[in-house]
Amino acid sequence: MRQDLLNDALVALRNADDRGKETVTLSPVSRLVGNVLSILRENGFILDFTYAGNGRGGSYTVKLNRRINRCGVIRPRSAISAHGLERYESRFLPAQDLGLLIVTTSQGVMSQNRARELGIGGKVLAYVY
Repeated sequence: MRQDLLNDALVALRNADDRGKETVTLSPVSRLVGNVLSILRENGFILDFTYAGNGRGGSYTVKLNRRINRCGVIRPRSAISAHGLERYESRFLPAQDLGLLIVTTSQGVMSQNRARELGIGGKVLAYVY
């Protein structure tokens, strides 16, 4: 039984990317996984993804472009302010402006750069570089 769909999806992405695969299928998935995939696509970490739904769930087929070095979820998901993002950046990302944090806010799931632009905080979900 799966406990954390986001963690399972990120591990599958990292493993497929490490092995040089062009595509990977993620199943089962949630809407949060889809939101995270769209952020990864916007920032160039994946090429594209498609959703294939069936009666009891669905799956995402993700096209990789070999840009993921490391990714994972951040636990515990504690609340942070917009200014507190720097602490998490220095802790989970290897260098300044290399990689991104994925944050859930009251305005949806977004990258830490977008959250900083809007001046809002939230909970840090994941990192990727």
